[in-house]
Amino acid sequence: MSWTSQYSLNSLVQDFPNNTHLVVIPTSLDPLSDAQWMQKQVKIALKYYSNKKASQSLLDVTHFVITSLDEVGNWISAAFRDFACSGHGCGLSQAVFNNDDALKPPLILKRLDSRYDWLPSPESVFKNQSNEVIHAFSGCSINQTVNKKIALVQAGGCSYSKKVNAMESSGAIGVLVYAESGHPVDNMNCVDDECFTPPSIPASMIPWDKELLDRLSQGAINVTFQTTPSDNFYFAVDAQGLLSEFGWLLYPSFQFFNWQAQWFNYQTDLLARLSQEALVIPVINGSIMQGDAGVVSTVKLPSMEELLKYDKFELDASLSCPGTRDEDCPPWDHTVQLYVCCDAESPLCGQELGRWITPFRRRIGRWLTDVTALLPLLTSTTCNFTMKTVPWAAAWKPSLNLRFSKTSTGVSSSSALKPVTITPLFVGGTFDKKYNQKYHPINFTIPSDVKQVKIAAIITGHGSDENGCGEFCVTSHHFVVDGSHPNVETFNNAGTPLGCAERSPLGVEPNEHGTWLYGRDGWCDGREVDPWVFDVTDDLNSGSSHSVTYFGWFNGTDPDPVSIPGEIIMYSYLVFYKPSQITDMRRFFVRESSHPLRIVNIDVALQS
Repeated sequence: MSWTSQYSLNSLVQDFPNNTHLVVIPTSLDPLSDAQWMQKQVKIALKYYSNKKASQSLLDVTHFVITSLDEVGNWISAAFRDFACSGHGCGLSQAVFNNDDALKPPLILKRLDSRYDWLPSPESVFKNQSNEVIHAFSGCSINQTVNKKIALVQAGGCSYSKKVNAMESSGAIGVLVYAESGHPVDNMNCVDDECFTPPSIPASMIPWDKELLDRLSQGAINVTFQTTPSDNFYFAVDAQGLLSEFGWLLYPSFQFFNWQAQWFNYQTDLLARLSQEALVIPVINGSIMQGDAGVVSTVKLPSMEELLKYDKFELDASLSCPGTRDEDCPPWDHTVQLYVCCDAESPLCGQELGRWITPFRRRIGRWLTDVTALLPLLTSTTCNFTMKTVPWAAAWKPSLNLRFSKTSTGVSSSSALKPVTITPLFVGGTFDKKYNQKYHPINFTIPSDVKQVKIAAIITGHGSDENGCGEFCVTSHHFVVDGSHPNVETFNNAGTPLGCAERSPLGVEPNEHGTWLYGRDGWCDGREVDPWVFDVTDDLNSGSSHSVTYFGWFNGTDPDPVSIPGEIIMYSYLVFYKPSQITDMRRFFVRESSHPLRIVNIDVALQS
């Protein structure tokens, strides 16, 4: 299917990284003919591609083996067997046709399940149940003969969406589309506005087969669905020369190869960054994270005076699994949060320092997150770090290092501004019509030696009401300084079909299970959540008293869902920056308007 789909071949031609090699090994009895045919498909696709240099590069890095996999005589065939996958999306998907003639053996045809959003496969719906098949010809209009049966329709005449929706309206319990004679099976999916009215019955495509049509003309025929286990179809070798699993292809397309290759390039760049000189403080090393407690680690830190000699503070985090395979990893995407407490009596105890989203059954994630603005949360030389996800999630094995580094010159300027004071601002909550009612302006004053003021916020949306909020809807988050200076973060990526898949070069773990491709509200499966840090120094009025307030919107107004509302998870902070020479500590006070006086004790490192 990857070799016959124009979309698949176009993605290979246009997006395949030029530092990646593709090795194709046939499994047939005539590997030379198969290799020549596949090479021809690539050349046909390249013929219509305008970038000749990139086209030649693809031909240089695509290698077609003319020996069958069973005869290569080395470790490669063993790797395919060892990486064999299990569960949905694995093995050979097939439709098995039977009729009442005991002398006729079952007719077994390959099938390609449609990939309409959330549409179940026929195998998961019907299990081992046998259902009658009725030929509905084009399937483009209502046909009552298919009621409570599986409709067999021919390709062409109208779109796949129209066929499946018409058969569902006719009462069919499933749809099989057979390809036109001489044509391969196709990738059935909705197009444009059709995607707004997806069907709810399973659908698959099968090859054109004369015997099947002959049997249908001779009497009743039934179908069951099965998956025959097989070796894996692909594996990878990363830039370090290590064998790697490839993940799960939601549908057969070379686009998934591209995303995996792009992630390998991200990994190579990440390892290069991690090889640079830095002060590295281990916090967690492959401990099991599960349950309410999560993972707790007590760490000794250098003094703040020492830490402020560095220019950047980063979290080097990775997620692995108890086993050695992707299939050993937990399903579903959950929020992982890192909390820090350096003084149990301080209001800063228990504040969030970092956030990640677990991938769906993949174990290759590693990320380097810049949290320099949150450095003042480390208020002591002894701190407790707690990393946890939801208590009902299966076990993960996180690792975490704190990483402090200097500029490329290796020397911090004495005039460089450093974050030395931090004050918690607003937290999130249930994203309903009362969401913004709980937020009131927070007033603050600025010491004379403060040279820069920033706001840092970590924001993600979760859950799903009738608008897809908060996971799949676009929300905007507004921090207004001194009543007239809005700073807005809008998550326009939410709900887009490939919004997270296209961020594989930025660290999203590719080829996860589930709907990892879609854009989310401020996050993606298998990636860190980058803090949003913005400078508000120029927004401050000339007076000595200042304020900041916050509100969150959906569709340019307050959220007002009818069904179960989603949630915004947010931690936000006000950060003061001063020159880097630090010797003593003071107190800083914050008053929240419209409320009784709230004194927040913040350890403030000041310039001598």
